[in-house]
Amino acid sequence: MSIARQQSDSNASICQTIGGIVLALFAASAYAGEAAVDPADNGVDVLQDTTIDTDSRSSETSAVAEQMITPPPAHEPVGPLIDAVEDARGKAEALQLLGSEIAPGTSERLSWAATELFEGVPVSTPVLVVNGTQPGPTLCLTAAVHGDELNGIEMVRRVFHDVDPKKLSGSIIGVPIVNVQGFRRGSRYLPDRRDLNRYFPGNPNGSAAARIAHALFTDIILHCDALVDLHTGSFERANLPQIRADLRNPDVLTLTHGFGSMVVLHSTPTIGTLRHAATMAGIPAVTVEAGGPSQLELVEVKHGVKGVETLLTELGMVRRMRLWGDPEPVYYRSSWVRADNGGILLSDVSLGSTVRKGDVLGSITDPMSNARTQLISPYSGRIIGMARNQVVMPGFAAFHVGIQTDDIPAIAEDPAPVEKTADGGYVDGMSE
Repeated sequence: MSIARQQSDSNASICQTIGGIVLALFAASAYAGEAAVDPADNGVDVLQDTTIDTDSRSSETSAVAEQMITPPPAHEPVGPLIDAVEDARGKAEALQLLGSEIAPGTSERLSWAATELFEGVPVSTPVLVVNGTQPGPTLCLTAAVHGDELNGIEMVRRVFHDVDPKKLSGSIIGVPIVNVQGFRRGSRYLPDRRDLNRYFPGNPNGSAAARIAHALFTDIILHCDALVDLHTGSFERANLPQIRADLRNPDVLTLTHGFGSMVVLHSTPTIGTLRHAATMAGIPAVTVEAGGPSQLELVEVKHGVKGVETLLTELGMVRRMRLWGDPEPVYYRSSWVRADNGGILLSDVSLGSTVRKGDVLGSITDPMSNARTQLISPYSGRIIGMARNQVVMPGFAAFHVGIQTDDIPAIAEDPAPVEKTADGGYVDGMSE
């Protein structure tokens, strides 16, 4: 078969996947009105003002960690991530995944089924695979772990559409819609109202969420040498494109360096998240946050795609230059500014705005009395996340400020404890 014919077959496979995802997007719009009511502990009103992920200390997540998930199996990578291509010897090998064999220089669309509907009908979602002609690492991209986060789906599509298997070293595995049940309903959660990203690496005998998490982790994630989990803000909040990573891990630090000029926020991954489970299994993982839920935002999508493609270049998997502007900062601390009153929130700043201590971030107006209060920044830094203009309750987390520091601080091995929430809710605005 000629190279042109092989490339045509690869493109046809990717195009079929694109068509499937587009149809699924229409389905999500159609069923958006049927989304289940979010649980009372959805994290909107119980955020801690800290970058220390304390979700694992909450009663719900602790129960999940102790009863619903099993320790991740040991992963034995061939070597440090950055050296995977340099250390490779011989020819590229066929990739074994989900009972299929993907030959070098080809791309495939596979199907992963983790659970069933009430009728006993399997629920499956596409898995995209590109296996290069040269040996190298296997990078995994996951999106829509929360079913209403759409930007990552489009990022995966664009990355795979632009990859030529004939010019790729290593392999890329993409799961554009992990939480297909939530996606079809336009909901962040699974039908049982559980947050899938609090149950990894899962348990084959646990709850529905734990079983889905276990299937994804064992069937796909453990085949990867590195993971990029794509997310957006939650509950009508949007995030500046940013990388969330545990900068104490050398391989994770290597991943952050590969993304080009993108904001980096140090955060310890929460027990139960995909990022935590993968890292514990020896698979360096980062979370990319970009934009907000329930919308496709092209500026954020392009930024995320550019970052992932830059990472592919830095890992030696492709040869393609990506030009960036000035370097973005690394934030070791951040804090949410909350509403002290209920009313209509209107912002005076935008994502990415640089602020000083004492600057006005926005205002909240009581629609009945017309009384107006201002939200003031307690720190100098940058707006890395914020709520969309909306009606808010007292305590609502409105603006996420990356705190400016003059010196790079030492990152503590054991985060200092912070006050637990009274109702055992988990921190959601900071963590993925």
